[in-house]
Amino acid sequence: MSQFDFDAVVVGAGAVGLACGYALSKRGLVVAVLEKEAAIGQGVSSRNSEVIHGGLYYPSGSLKARLCVQGRRMLYAFLDLHHIDYRRCGKLVVATTPDEVSRLDAIWDQAMANDVEGMARLTGEEARALEPGLKCEAALLSPQSGVFDSHGYMLALQGEIEAAGGAVVTSTPFEGASPLPGGGFRLRAGGAEATELTCRLLVTAPGLAAQGVAAHIDGFPADQIPAGHFGKGVYFRLAAKAPFERLIYPPPIHGALGTHYRKDLGGQAVFGPDLEYVGCEDYSVDPARAEAFAAYIRKFWPDLPVEDLAPDYAGIRPKLHGADEPQPDFQIRGAETHGLEGLVALFGIESPGLTSSLAIGEEVAVRLSA
Repeated sequence: MSQFDFDAVVVGAGAVGLACGYALSKRGLVVAVLEKEAAIGQGVSSRNSEVIHGGLYYPSGSLKARLCVQGRRMLYAFLDLHHIDYRRCGKLVVATTPDEVSRLDAIWDQAMANDVEGMARLTGEEARALEPGLKCEAALLSPQSGVFDSHGYMLALQGEIEAAGGAVVTSTPFEGASPLPGGGFRLRAGGAEATELTCRLLVTAPGLAAQGVAAHIDGFPADQIPAGHFGKGVYFRLAAKAPFERLIYPPPIHGALGTHYRKDLGGQAVFGPDLEYVGCEDYSVDPARAEAFAAYIRKFWPDLPVEDLAPDYAGIRPKLHGADEPQPDFQIRGAETHGLEGLVALFGIESPGLTSSLAIGEEVAVRLSA
């Protein structure tokens, strides 16, 4: 087939899907991004901490280590170019007990291996000089970490795709795809105006729906679709003055970075997320969890007034591991694994996926030889 409706189609208009569309658009391709919701970024991308990660924790040689650091550098440049609000506030990773100090040593070594710039070791006294009220035995300072306007970022990505002649189409769920003889794909899209369209290249980046989308691509091997799990995290907001300027992170918990503190761009203090494995998309926040949050937070901020903690929102991460399993890397699967030329499927793009998104887009474009 010599003519296609689009050079490339991306399924999912969250931060990662839009970044993939942007990377392909920059290469002169006409791209369509399909989104089942009525607006962009309504899933994982709108229910996170809006943190720009430095890249400290991720194992050497992993996609997470490489794409987080690369993506963070690209992201700050993109935000500057498009005048999107951010605050490079820095992050303190704190040891709240003597037993946790050795964990900081391991994080330091990994940050050095990952080429994270500007890292500093601090004593407890030095950390408290930066953030009075903080309780810690020692800390690591990551000055490249920050917070940003993720929705403004996604709108800018959409604008870039459309300026290049592409389209971001909402309320249009992906219903299936079939490989075409000679290359390319025929897609079935639902919604109020169900349609079919063709493309040469296909990228699936639908977050929580990654496994279901892959299962609706004819010829995609079932054994190349990794099992998915929903990792729910809730957030509480502080109805009082924000106590710290920098991000505050205790050492990571199993399977996640753990409940942390941030001062958002509006100046309010937010704590979270915790981690609970759930069986469905449940975004409720139980106010009774405030006591458990308070106990965790008081490890690094003893003066927390629990009565000022208010339930805020919840997010769900598309995890590839269960509660007792090791946390795997991002999965970016091309024809070498599933056998379908012109297709890249993304699985398990949770944290640090937002920070890594521009680098993920570049990785996908390179793998498609676009």
